[in-house]
Amino acid sequence: MTGPAPRRTPASAVRIDGAGLFTGEPTAVTIEPAESGGIVFLKTGVEILATIENLSTVPVHPAFAAMPPRCTSIGARGQTIHTVEHLLSALAGLGITDAVVRTDGGEIPIGDGSAAVFTKPILDVGVRKIGGVPIEPIRLSASIRVEAGGGSICIEPSDRPEFVYRLDYGKGSPIPPGEASWDGSAEAYAHEVAPARTFCLQAEAEAMRAAGMFEHLSPREMLVLGSTGPIDNELIFPDEPARHKLVDLIGDLSLVGRPLCARVIAERSGHALNQAAAREIVAAAGDGNP
Repeated sequence: MTGPAPRRTPASAVRIDGAGLFTGEPTAVTIEPAESGGIVFLKTGVEILATIENLSTVPVHPAFAAMPPRCTSIGARGQTIHTVEHLLSALAGLGITDAVVRTDGGEIPIGDGSAAVFTKPILDVGVRKIGGVPIEPIRLSASIRVEAGGGSICIEPSDRPEFVYRLDYGKGSPIPPGEASWDGSAEAYAHEVAPARTFCLQAEAEAMRAAGMFEHLSPREMLVLGSTGPIDNELIFPDEPARHKLVDLIGDLSLVGRPLCARVIAERSGHALNQAAAREIVAAAGDGNP
């Protein structure tokens, strides 16, 4: 990526139905082509541009009111849409710069917990280039580093995009250390990153069930890791947890509003730190608008 890039959009509309991860409520999204405007969510007539300026702190569930976010939410004018990170990751991973996302619910469908639930139908209809003014990626003149809670993200100037996630939950964790990377290509994203599913530890899943969540799911539908590995399930990749953290990282950083041409190295980061990094990138770039 050496200069401005063509804008891209889905070739035709696709619809994904399902249920929200945390709410359990039926929900659906329709991803429609757009000729400009960036990634815009539309809920009950309210347009919400997918940028860090529209990040919402409204918790997806009351249990999260006093703890770090377990998903990424955006909102405007009293409307909030939760768990947008996998959909945003899919769009960024496929190089889509412009689309309208219509939703009839407060949370995006979770599917199997991966971004493939969105990439597959989009690739089925295809992605097309948009004529007119190309989009200028964000490029940095100096490195940025954010740290919190033992995690860190370093964003370095580069002439090509590279995203790296290093996962390490420490000694004794049922999740072994792992590293996943993405070179910015749509093909690599679709095959090597998008299929990786969200996951949680058995103790976390039990605590969330006690708080009234996940009643519509079992370990067969979602990846739950116990002391000896997945419960009633199997890993798609040996390093699937690291790859899914990469899915989240790509989705959260897409809130900068334009393609990011930089080397990103994340270690033990979650949504809150990813979001903080997006704010720092926008500040360093001087804008973040598509």
